[in-house]
Amino acid sequence: MNNEKEFKDLPEGWKWARLEEVILYEQPQKYIVLAENYEDKSGIPVLTAGKTFILGFTNENFGICNNLPVILFDDFTTDSRFVNFPFKVKSSAAKLLRARDKNINLFYIFNAMQLIKLKPGSEHKRFWISEYSRLSIPLPPLPEQQKIAEILETIDNAIEKTDKIIEKYKRIKQGLMQDLITKGIDENGNIRNEKTHKFKDSPLVRIPEEWEVVRLGEMGEIIYGERLNEYEYFEDGSSIVYGTTGIIARTEKYIDVGEAIILPRKGSINNKFYVKEGQKFFVIDTAFYVKFTKTEVYVKYIYYFLHQVNFELLNEATGIPSLNRENLKNILIPLPPLPEQQRIAEILSQIDKTIEKEEQYKEKLKRLKQGLMGDLLTGKVRVNHLVEEEE
Repeated sequence: MNNEKEFKDLPEGWKWARLEEVILYEQPQKYIVLAENYEDKSGIPVLTAGKTFILGFTNENFGICNNLPVILFDDFTTDSRFVNFPFKVKSSAAKLLRARDKNINLFYIFNAMQLIKLKPGSEHKRFWISEYSRLSIPLPPLPEQQKIAEILETIDNAIEKTDKIIEKYKRIKQGLMQDLITKGIDENGNIRNEKTHKFKDSPLVRIPEEWEVVRLGEMGEIIYGERLNEYEYFEDGSSIVYGTTGIIARTEKYIDVGEAIILPRKGSINNKFYVKEGQKFFVIDTAFYVKFTKTEVYVKYIYYFLHQVNFELLNEATGIPSLNRENLKNILIPLPPLPEQQRIAEILSQIDKTIEKEEQYKEKLKRLKQGLMGDLLTGKVRVNHLVEEEE
């Protein structure tokens, strides 16, 4: 495969360069971590080139990669990561790529490598770096490489900053959710405590005196999903199709109209999804949905509580994880009076809206970067005037 066919013309001064002409690669044996159990959030990061990236941390103070920056490249997946901090690696499947000389900006090369849309021929085929390095990328003069890298790095920094904001709000939500669903919140917006409010023992934890504990099956019916034929899927259908992993398609057929909670039956059994009021939806046969009939229930409160329940502990299968409907019916739920359920759900919903807004902004940044990569890394949009202005 040769990428030169995809881009007919390069600007004057640019050239096609094989990766082996601009990078050197190194087997990482001396950087491989020996310990199987990595220390949590301390020591030197242990890296992989895939989506997980940081597998954990180690206290091994030898064989650390300090000659930076490098590109971490995975032979099996062709995934790569730009790394500019000391690290160790898990296995020799990850190769270390470095700039061949001072006329190469490695961050530019890292981004240009993403233009090579290549995957192994099958899940068992390993695409060696020696093969990959014979493929070509567009290469401008060093000043343009540096300017393009600078622009793309600015967007990467914004994405990273947004990621940190999202993680911060997720931590806030997790801590707040634990307090709200065990202690509740009074009419003044204060989380209750046993110094100022009466609590009582329950089969779960101590809860405010006016709360009760009920089973999920007492609040409504847990209903099996149904089979949906391939010809019944429609891209612009008015009904949302749910499976174990969430929304998977649309259709005109619907099993019910929200409000409801989708619970998995097989596969990724720890997922839970909320269907808003008035929304037509269909649930395929790998999942259940809960149709609530008890009037003193605020559905979104139940949805947030169920996020605290580890469904993995309810798994009864030895192969594909599976949930038994009777076990789901018997899940115990602390239930405040309806107005308090609503207050709790609204507080957590506000945090969810903030997280969703940041995630939308992150996706916008990623689309912006993708568009810029297609333009800047092929010379369709030039940055030479920016270089000249700086000079």
